[in-house]
Amino acid sequence: MDKGLLLALINQINAEIYSSYLYLSMSSDMTHKGFSGFAHWFQIQAQEEMIHAMKLFNYVNERGEKVIMKSIEAPPTEWETPLEVFKATLAHEKTVSESMRSIYKIAREVFDPATEIFLNWFIMEQVEEEANASELIQKLELADHVPAGILMLDKDLASRPDLITIAQSGE
Repeated sequence: MDKGLLLALINQINAEIYSSYLYLSMSSDMTHKGFSGFAHWFQIQAQEEMIHAMKLFNYVNERGEKVIMKSIEAPPTEWETPLEVFKATLAHEKTVSESMRSIYKIAREVFDPATEIFLNWFIMEQVEEEANASELIQKLELADHVPAGILMLDKDLASRPDLITIAQSGE
């Protein structure tokens, strides 16, 4: 594998683990503020990000390369409101999307079609991640500081199935 592409993939593994760490921090902050549904949503996001990291990790290993783990930066720990935390989520997901597109571009430039094909899933996943964050921002803006609306959304997000339940059901 091209060394520049390998480095980009390893950096993305680090970024995915950071994303998980960030979402756990957001979950903790939402728990502390009494929003258990938002906290639950972010816990599941954290699980998803670790799955993304492991997909990349396994791919690099399957290609016969070694993943060199890096330090994970400490994420922010506090946001003023649920709206603010979801705006931060969208900004973060846009950064991840740009990173994935950059890796895809490298794979194309060094003519590594296997990596291009592998990255297609991640690129489409990022479309979904940005859409989910945007939708929640729209709902929170619609609630516009109406406590009942925010609490209804919090309750709705608490019903999101966790990944362990999904895995056990075979979905």
